[in-house]
Amino acid sequence: MNDETEPDIDLTDPSVIARYEPYLRMLARTQSRRAYQAKVGASDMVQQVMLQAVQGFDGFRGKTEAELRGWLRQILANHLCHLDRDMHRDKRDVSREQSMQQAVHQSSMRLEQLLAGDMATPSQHMAVGESVIRLATAIEKLPDDQRDAVRLHYLDGLKLAEVAQRMGKSNGSIAGLLHRGMKQLRREFEA
Repeated sequence: MNDETEPDIDLTDPSVIARYEPYLRMLARTQSRRAYQAKVGASDMVQQVMLQAVQGFDGFRGKTEAELRGWLRQILANHLCHLDRDMHRDKRDVSREQSMQQAVHQSSMRLEQLLAGDMATPSQHMAVGESVIRLATAIEKLPDDQRDAVRLHYLDGLKLAEVAQRMGKSNGSIAGLLHRGMKQLRREFEA
């Protein structure tokens, strides 16, 4: 493995997009508004995003896996904005669309920061890319309450009390969910 290039990922093959399905689903769950979660599930959103990405793959101009993740995040953010606009057709707000793009980007960056620390070489960045997919997959496998607590606290950046309020649970209950969720994620990464 050469530190100057990213190995083993063919960024000219649209089938590479399938690897990012858990990553996109986790971001979709993080950013989708409760108002349309019941009408459109995260998996449905991700299928639409992946379909759009495959159909528009000729338009991808990036050279790195990080650029591919950014391009996919942008497609997801645009899709979420379109869903939001469709649900509130008479109340279009451009600032809401921009804040959606920023929120998706921030959630993704928090996920990468959980893994990355200070990465110096392209091969280390590549390892983060692989780990982001593994972490997103592992988060998706957590029991619902643990997954929601981990997502709200670590990816949305909410404080423990805010997570407790949002989930309708006590602070102690949320602390336990976070502890068990992080313990499970650590076990997954040690395996």
